[in-house]
Amino acid sequence: MSDALTAIQEILDAEQFGSVITFVEGEEIGTKVVLNAAGKSVAGDFPADIAQHMTEDALVLMNHEQHRTMSYGDHTVFFETLAPPPDLLIFGAVHVAQALTSFANRMGYRVTVVDSRGAFATEDRFPEARGVLVGWPADLMDQLNFDRRTWVVVLSHDQRHETPVLEAALKGDTRYIGAMGSRRTHNLRVERLQEMGFSTDDTARIRGPIGLDIGAETPQEVAVSILAEMTMVRYGAGTGLSLHGVDGRIHKQRPEDS
Repeated sequence: MSDALTAIQEILDAEQFGSVITFVEGEEIGTKVVLNAAGKSVAGDFPADIAQHMTEDALVLMNHEQHRTMSYGDHTVFFETLAPPPDLLIFGAVHVAQALTSFANRMGYRVTVVDSRGAFATEDRFPEARGVLVGWPADLMDQLNFDRRTWVVVLSHDQRHETPVLEAALKGDTRYIGAMGSRRTHNLRVERLQEMGFSTDDTARIRGPIGLDIGAETPQEVAVSILAEMTMVRYGAGTGLSLHGVDGRIHKQRPEDS
């Protein structure tokens, strides 16, 4: 048990993803296995006959920050996902960014706002942001991470802002990439990125136009639309439809749960 607790603490301290699998029924009851973000055991071992299946399931649950009890023959285990606080990078210090920063902060995101315009990118306008960076994104890349913890929202239409950001986000392991703009703007964006060498699968990762279709008009409503889509992506759940017209379970609904 001490090895498992040490491994858990190391994952939490490093702000990485991980999984704690506890056997809750069967001969192995009480036994814990701890996996790192790559699915490698850093404490404990699975029974050999179910190790691969359990590892694959742990990785799926990690990817969607979910917990679940599952059975494998005579073994019943509880998967507890360890997930770091999500980092949200917002490019473009516009009114939508102000509302999005405020709402996202309350939902546990650590927000950084980036804009080349010093008059807009200020701590006074974004008091709830963890950081506010002034400068062109291409010049700030050494201060930004685009890893599995990162969520990217591009609210500026200026190609000098969005192109280096989208390039870095697509090359990284970014959890979410959303970009503001009309369908025409997005189509031009995709064409530009594909001319740079990105594939159709690559550009399909960009959610543009950004957000769910809820009829949003005001900056606050647009921010809600964006966060709703981010939540759906984060947990790999839901349809984006009104719950009134959706059958089955409400919370974190997944296809296999229906």
